[in-house]
Amino acid sequence: MIKRTLFICSLVLLASCSTYNSIDTFYNAHKEDNHVTAVRVPRFMLSLIGNISPEMKSLVGNTKDLRYMSFPSTTAEKSEFLNKQMNGITGNSFIEVYRKNDELKRNIVSIREKRDAVKEILIYNNNNQNGSFLYFNGDFDPVKVRQMAQNEEFQKLGDGLINQYQGGSFTPGINQGDEEEEK
Repeated sequence: MIKRTLFICSLVLLASCSTYNSIDTFYNAHKEDNHVTAVRVPRFMLSLIGNISPEMKSLVGNTKDLRYMSFPSTTAEKSEFLNKQMNGITGNSFIEVYRKNDELKRNIVSIREKRDAVKEILIYNNNNQNGSFLYFNGDFDPVKVRQMAQNEEFQKLGDGLINQYQGGSFTPGINQGDEEEEK
């Protein structure tokens, strides 16, 4: 009985430690921070992102979850804190396919694989002024992912996401004409 209780407690502790260093935890912990832009694209809107480029269209077609977050990183302490949090996430079960460190500046592309497919892609950038991450969950071709990382297509996607959201083309809502008719 004691062994069983100890085993269950160990499993609970292990599960709580592993979920702390997850993209969900990071996203939820920072989405309410000041000067943060957080975008989580619903599945039904993913097809709109394909308009950014043909490469994005082929990538997004296999995406189940897409998130982007940009946040201020203006002090050395904040940059170090964010870098450590992201290292905790990518260090668990991600494979780093690209990393560039320049003092506290970071550019990291990490993937999580299952058999011959890439299941998750995490791109983290921090330039000591602003930080961002771009996260994909789905089924992706590893060769395509490597090619896109080399051509900096993921950075273009992050910029395109923000532009589409800020431009209002992603935001479902009532047309201006409908509001005026109701008045």
